[in-house]
Formats: sequence, C-alpha cells, structure tokens
Amino acid sequence: MKILLVTILAGFLSLFGGDLHLFSVSNADGKYNASVIEKALEANGFVISANSEMNGPFKIQFGQSDFSQFNLLTAYHKAHSEALVKANPDAGIFVPMGFGIYQRNGDKNLHVSILTAKSMEKIAGFKAKEFALIEKEAIATLKKALSGAKITQSETSLPAEGKLLSRFVKASSKESWASDKEETEMMIEDGLKPAGFVMSNFTDYNFALGQKSPFDFYDTYSICKLKVIYTVAKTRPEAAAFAPCTLMVYKKKDADEIVMGFPGVYNWMSSARVDNLEAKETLLQAQKDFEGVLKSVIE
Repeated sequence: MKILLVTILAGFLSLFGGDLHLFSVSNADGKYNASVIEKALEANGFVISANSEMNGPFKIQFGQSDFSQFNLLTAYHKAHSEALVKANPDAGIFVPMGFGIYQRNGDKNLHVSILTAKSMEKIAGFKAKEFALIEKEAIATLKKALSGAKITQSETSLPAEGKLLSRFVKASSKESWASDKEETEMMIEDGLKPAGFVMSNFTDYNFALGQKSPFDFYDTYSICKLKVIYTVAKTRPEAAAFAPCTLMVYKKKDADEIVMGFPGVYNWMSSARVDNLEAKETLLQAQKDFEGVLKSVIE
C-alpha cells in the first residue's frame, strides 16, 4: 500500500510539470540534428553562440559514448534578451541559454531539452515578461524545426540543495573599471584551465547592446567541464539544457562594482533530478572549483 501511494503521489506531482521542456521526435533516418535546429533558431530571431558536438570529445577522453548524437547548442534571442538584460542585469546568465540535443545509441528518437520560463525566473530570482517571450519563441522554433515532435515537461524538480545563482561582487569605479575588467577577466581565464574547465564561447554582449548600453562592459563566458557532462548524461541527459554554464561578468555605468555570476550546479540536481551519487559528486566538485576561481578574483 505504501509503495502504491508513493507511486500515485509521484504521478500526481508530475502533472504540474517541472523545469524543463522536453522535445522528442522520430529520427530513425537521422533527418534531424543540431545543424537543423541551429538554422531554425537563426531564422527566428536567435543569435547562435556555439554549437558544440560532444561525441568526439567523449570518445577521446573516455573511450566511448552512449550517444549517436550529443550537442550543446547555446543561443540568445536578439530582441527579447536585450530588453531583459537592460532591465535586469543578472539575466545575463541566460545570454546565451542552453539547448541540449541528444540521441542515445539504439534510440530512434532525437531529444531536445530547454529551460521553462518559470525555471529561468526561479534561478535568476525575479520575474520578467521577457522570460515568457523567449520561451514562446524557442518552443515555436523547435516545433517548426522538428515536425511532429512530442512535447512534455520534466518531472517536478527536487528540493534545491544550495543557491541556484552563484553571485560574486568586486569593487570598482568610474575611473578604474577598464583596468579592473582586464585584471578580473585575466584571472578568470587563467583560473579556468587548471581547474579542468573549457571555455566553449565568449560573448561581448555590450557590443551587441550598442552605444545606448547601460553598462561599461558586459561579457559572458560559456564554460563546461567534460567529465561533468559525460557523467551526468549517463542518467540525466536532459541536464544538457544547463551546459555549458553561462558566466556573466558586467559593470553598470552607475555602479561601483563588477558583478560575476553563474547558475549553480544545484540547478542540475534539482531541475534535472540528478540524484546519482557519482554524478552529484562530480557536480559538487565542479561547483567548488568554479567558486574557487571567482573567489580568487575578489580576494
């Protein structure tokens, strides 16, 4: 009776949906792939930051891959992201946002995972209409690109075990921000590689914002750790929506601080329900290492 009640409760909670939109489309003939999705996004108002094929790196470092396709595609919506970040600077953790694209060996379906608008609001810590607008455009684009795809939501998220947004602040000023920026980003870049991180993309988002930008600078880094992605993908490939992680580094013109931040690994564990012990240990080590890099910048 107890097992039955737990099963019924789990099914009931799943009706409310979780933090990820999950797309599944028949792909026995290999018609659909990351390139198809990339082109569709570009044609519908999105700017592609990176489209990283992971099977090659998996096989080189680990000697095998469980997938016939595994891509980490990152993109941002040109118009909606601009409005969002100008009003809410910390939204840069989703510039770019992730599109996890994967197909297991032997699986006839291709899958895509993206964050829901509500999950982005939860991570960022505020509500904004642009989250829903970006979500709407992303869903419409994927529907168009993946004809006949089945769309579901992930199971209800697990309780978060830590802060969803890891945020660090370094003092700066109107007079010193240029040298502070150079020092900050040099220390970040120098600290990433020894800690096992790879930078798959760098975005000078202030350039995209143009002359009317409210920032002295706004940069985002797409950061990943191959062991993390490989280990988590074995049980929860949908967590690819969080990879690579976007690190924001910015300074507002009217502020006396440089802000750095990224979505913590606690999102993977909560939203993608990563409860496998090995995967959790790998994620927590990555969190510790990433925080260590940023702490060294502000100390």
